[in-house]
Amino acid sequence: METITERESHYKNLEQLSVLEILENINKEDQTVPLAVKKALPQIEQLAAITASRMKAGGRLFYIGAGTSGRLGVVDASECPPTFGVPFDMVVGIIAGGDGAIRKAVEFAEDDAEQAWKDLLAFQINDKDVVVGIAASGTTPYVIGGLKTAAQNGIVTGCIVCNSGSPVAAEAQYPVEVVTGPEFLTGSTRMKAGTAQKLVLNMLSTSVMIQLGRVKGNKMVDMQLSNNKLVNRGARMVMEETGLNEDDAAALLKKYGSVRSAVDNYKK
Repeated sequence: METITERESHYKNLEQLSVLEILENINKEDQTVPLAVKKALPQIEQLAAITASRMKAGGRLFYIGAGTSGRLGVVDASECPPTFGVPFDMVVGIIAGGDGAIRKAVEFAEDDAEQAWKDLLAFQINDKDVVVGIAASGTTPYVIGGLKTAAQNGIVTGCIVCNSGSPVAAEAQYPVEVVTGPEFLTGSTRMKAGTAQKLVLNMLSTSVMIQLGRVKGNKMVDMQLSNNKLVNRGARMVMEETGLNEDDAAALLKKYGSVRSAVDNYKK
């Protein structure tokens, strides 16, 4: 199928442009991405709602993808434990070719339609879980095969793609289609398409974690205190909630290990 993400750039002879012209035109294209995401909000809402429902019942969220799309899924999954204090295996990012493909492309890994399901089986995937395929083109065999087999096994499936009417979307029960158009650099879907996927992943995981009660007010009360910046942020949160001075707030935080636990125990 012809994909809009592979269509020729609107810009010609890029090597003849000045640096400023290159930057201005990339920026011009980037500004269209949030508007494309906005059009997909109803689809994102449906995917976020079913994902939260499954996770409240003990399920997990899996992202599968190849190349840039796979890396974006791994990034979003890896950020959930430090941000929301959830177990590391509650949101899992799987990339075609294995973790080595995060840094170095693995040739033809995305063309194996059977491998994604094998990769999911390694995590004892079951019908409580949700699998979201990420593929800019919407044609990646690794993702198509993974979603198809997951659905055959009674697992909820979704996707994030940047073309309409794609094979990946056809296999997903909850497709999210963000049509970003041709790239500034023809076919370089790490650009607008990747930005769109990142925005949708931010929205999906954050809205799901809010529904799971992992946020209080507008604060990351369950975040991992893994560096001094986060410890200081946590102490400020405790100060705001309790009225304690900085030293006492820091001591309470250290004792209980999280903002939520510190505040809850103080108020008892």
